[in-house]
Amino acid sequence: MRVTVQPELAGVSFAAKLARFGDSTAIKTKNQSVSYRELARRVEDMTRAFGPARRLIALEAENSLPSLVAYLAALSSGNPLLILPSGGGAAAEMLVAAYDPDIVVRASAGEAVLDVLHEETSHELHPELALLLSTSGSTGSPKLVRLSAESVQANAAAIAEYLHLRPSDTAATTLPLSYCYGMSVVNSHLLVGASLALTDFSVVDPCFWELVRTENVTSFAAVPYTFDLLERVGFEHMDLPSLRYITQAGGRLAPDRVRSYAELGRRQGWDLFVMYGQTEATARMAYLPPDMAAEHPHAIGVPVPGGSFRLEPVPGLDASELVYTGPNVMLGYAEKPEDLALGRVITELQTGDLARCSSSGLYEIVGRRSRFVKIVGLRVDLGQVERLLADLGLTAAAAGSDEAVVAAVEGSHDLALIAKSLAQDLGVPRAAIQLRSVQEIPRLANGKPDYPAVQALAFHGKGRDHGTAPAEERGETRVDVRRIFAEVLEQENIADTDTFVSLGGDSLSYVAASLRLERALGYIPQGWHLMPLCELVPAPHRPQKPAAAPATGTPGSRQPMRVGRTARDVYLRMFAPMETGIVLRAIAIIFIVSTHIGFFHWGGTAHVLIAVAGYNFARFQLTGSRRARLRRQLRSIARIVVPSIAFIGFAFAVTDTYTWVNVFLLNPLLGPEGWGNQSRFWFIEILVHILLGLAALLAIPAADRAQRRWPWAFALALIAVDMPLFFGLIDSGYPGQGPVLWLFGLGWAAAASRTLWQRAAVTAIALLTIPLSFSDQYRTATMLVGFLILLWVPTLTVPRGLHRLIALLASASLYIYVTHWLVYPLVEESGKGLAVLASLAAGVLYWGAATRTMGWVERQLRRRRARAQSRRHYEVAPG
Repeated sequence: MRVTVQPELAGVSFAAKLARFGDSTAIKTKNQSVSYRELARRVEDMTRAFGPARRLIALEAENSLPSLVAYLAALSSGNPLLILPSGGGAAAEMLVAAYDPDIVVRASAGEAVLDVLHEETSHELHPELALLLSTSGSTGSPKLVRLSAESVQANAAAIAEYLHLRPSDTAATTLPLSYCYGMSVVNSHLLVGASLALTDFSVVDPCFWELVRTENVTSFAAVPYTFDLLERVGFEHMDLPSLRYITQAGGRLAPDRVRSYAELGRRQGWDLFVMYGQTEATARMAYLPPDMAAEHPHAIGVPVPGGSFRLEPVPGLDASELVYTGPNVMLGYAEKPEDLALGRVITELQTGDLARCSSSGLYEIVGRRSRFVKIVGLRVDLGQVERLLADLGLTAAAAGSDEAVVAAVEGSHDLALIAKSLAQDLGVPRAAIQLRSVQEIPRLANGKPDYPAVQALAFHGKGRDHGTAPAEERGETRVDVRRIFAEVLEQENIADTDTFVSLGGDSLSYVAASLRLERALGYIPQGWHLMPLCELVPAPHRPQKPAAAPATGTPGSRQPMRVGRTARDVYLRMFAPMETGIVLRAIAIIFIVSTHIGFFHWGGTAHVLIAVAGYNFARFQLTGSRRARLRRQLRSIARIVVPSIAFIGFAFAVTDTYTWVNVFLLNPLLGPEGWGNQSRFWFIEILVHILLGLAALLAIPAADRAQRRWPWAFALALIAVDMPLFFGLIDSGYPGQGPVLWLFGLGWAAAASRTLWQRAAVTAIALLTIPLSFSDQYRTATMLVGFLILLWVPTLTVPRGLHRLIALLASASLYIYVTHWLVYPLVEESGKGLAVLASLAAGVLYWGAATRTMGWVERQLRRRRARAQSRRHYEVAPG
């Protein structure tokens, strides 16, 4: 059923009337659902926390429930709201310093925290003022867009009308609340009583698509680079029955891609809405009707309901500027606090875009009048880029496209550090800044900068960005993530939208990459292996803030207070979280080697590693198209098989302990029955057999579709398949070990569990199966505890001094397992402890040598393929 927006509601903030939708679901988060009635109650509580007087409120907006409640409370109560970038940083601090808000709201530990900076406002605030937004994101400038409540309401109503929004719709929040496009999704859905699936998952994260399916998401918003990510995760092959439409804005999408996705949507039953807008128009000014997208992919479409366009000739140019009129046009700009007292100073918006109108009545953008570019939806003023560089004492000229800012800088400077600082000031990904060192700025005959020549430097310097830190600085935060990926994964051509997983990263290379990323970025983002390279940026520097008062009681009763270094600060300097899977791998290999040598006895850790292997398989090997992930799975298997066969072959040659079936990892199938010396490599053999079987299974289209549609259920099915072996109904054929596929499946299910009840169900399965797997209660207790830690505890706090050692042991764990059988007998007589240390060290050395050798071979093969392709291209080229 479609909701019609009543005329009498125009100009009234939708945020004040949330309760009218009663017990309908408003917000869905990872852990809870919130009804409109409950959301309205929380908004009222937050409004009371703001106090009775009208104040200027600043919000570090993020995709969280506390942040959303604060946003709605400010809108509903008439308190003007200044939106700050999420996570703070230099851009947020600059805006706070420039506009001196009365209250700053941040989300922390699941609650809204209020910094009450002024008991009484010193600002003169215009009655119509509702929102203050940076122009299309953060441009590093204090210039803000002033929006009225009427503009917010009108644009939300227009969007709801042309998207035909219904109360049954659910939108996933793929864009930040601090971005006007993401904000418009929130406004339009809450206006009509629809639902929001509140998340900050990226579309490359399998968790996002699990959310889409479990919450029956009907739409998500995308900017141009989102479509690069969609291609990398195999979106075109996904079965998403609830999806009704995708919206696109935030910059021009290439016409061929518009046509391609419009046709894909037509085949799969969803619509593509290409849209055009600016922050100055609250969000949207035009949309392209979905049924016209394939035929007119160059167009931005028609004005939104209630709006209109006209074309104004530009003197000196054979072109016209697009001018928009509508109730969603801003009041005007603000460049200083005194401007907050101003009312409406414009009635129409000169967009700065050059446009034309086709005979079919569709508008098309043909160029820009001013020097702005849009990068991942954020509008960047190239003049502001030059001013920021000038403030650093640099002579520079900036050009750019919707992909990157390119600046020519005179002289020799530390461009890596400058590029990082500039990216933070502009609020764009580091990968979107390219600085080139030149002797002199390219200039035209009239002395003005030659911007086309500056732009050409982006192509001339491709592959050797002078804004990238050298490898020697890899211990510093200036390390380029691209270089880390290139060195760890032995890759040469890495795009901004590539992820660790899409580049072929697996559990063997994950540990080394995560350790270097943590040193480079200052932290390790959760789910970083699925994040595009351009999103992996250093943690923003946030100066110490006054202690904040929680949003309860009377805000004015709590005064901000500065505190010195505490015991917690000292603790955080000494200890840091480390991913549980990495810690388990390091501990397990120490216990395995020590048990085999007899230094001490502790069984069960090898079986914990089987579960960890399943956990990592689900994280690293299940993204991308079917063909791409098959290649990635086979590459990962080769990285286990080749060094294992090489070393076992050496052991076969120098001892009488092993046979050729060991060399080729076939002992479980062709070796003697029972447990003996030839069974020592059972872990490697079974793991390889499981990985090969799964690669073959998932290469089948039906199985591939089933796994993508039901990832958690697919893992449970894997467990169920092994139950006849588990209960002894049939013979496993694996001497001395019994079935372990179910353990691998448990690890897979742990990684695929997204909700509390799913983790609880997996816990129940573990409690029912693991204690029955062995008669040794200590062994099964180790397996159970290890698995439950993997399932429930994402990170473990570890002394910082041990991070590198743990990462080294975890990375080399498989190689240590293979080599220790041959190493420890050589030194065992000198002491079992020394034998353990020697086995660990030998395995690490073999890991380093094998990794470098295989990386070199892979590079040679890639270069040979590239040369072969080049020869074929030359042979077929005309002339």
